[in-house]
Order: sequence, then C-alpha cells, then structure tokens
Amino acid sequence: MDANKLNNDDIPGQPGEIIYNVTNKVDASIANEWVQWMLNEHIPDIMKTKCFYSSRLVKILEIDESEGPTYAIQYHAFSRSDYNRYIEIHADNLRKKAFSKWGNKFFAFRSVMEIVK
Repeated sequence: MDANKLNNDDIPGQPGEIIYNVTNKVDASIANEWVQWMLNEHIPDIMKTKCFYSSRLVKILEIDESEGPTYAIQYHAFSRSDYNRYIEIHADNLRKKAFSKWGNKFFAFRSVMEIVK
C-alpha cells in the first residue's frame, strides 16, 4: 500500500485508545524458538484475556544484535480500563509463565502509550 494514499481510516487505533508495548531483548540461542512461542502461545494467551483487540509482533532494526535480536509486541486496548484489567488480573501469571520457560534468556521492558491522533 502506498503510504501517500493512506487516510486516518486506514490506520488502526483511535484517539484515547491504549497501546501496551513490550520490548524484549532475546538471547540469540533461543531467538527462533522464542518467536514461535510468542506467535503460537504467549500472544494468543494474552489475546484470550479479551483486554486487547489486536496485537503485532515486530523486530526492531538498526540495533546491536551481537547478543541477540530485539522484538516489540504492541497490544491495542480500547480503553485504559481494559489495559488496567489486564495488569490487575492477568499480567503477573503470564509473566511468570514466560520467565519459567525462558529464565534469564530474555529481558523485557514495558511502556504504555495513548493514541493522540
């Protein structure tokens, strides 16, 4: 799709919606398996909570990959209350599952953003 032909209706998300971004530095020794686990297990588990209406896994480019690649997962929520429900009810258990499976082979940091336009 030609970016010059996009209008606001073609771009996901509306003002006031929330993007929960989880950035992960992944050890090179597990990178391929980790991506498959994210796509087939972890992201679907998060989406099953019904706190988010869409998600996207991206690989961050133009960054030092000597220790492994860096990925970000963006989860879109209709409201701050949907995001808060995820954090209060589901996040701890799902994070524990990830650390139980991968240990210290990945590092995650999180940010929460509100769509302005």
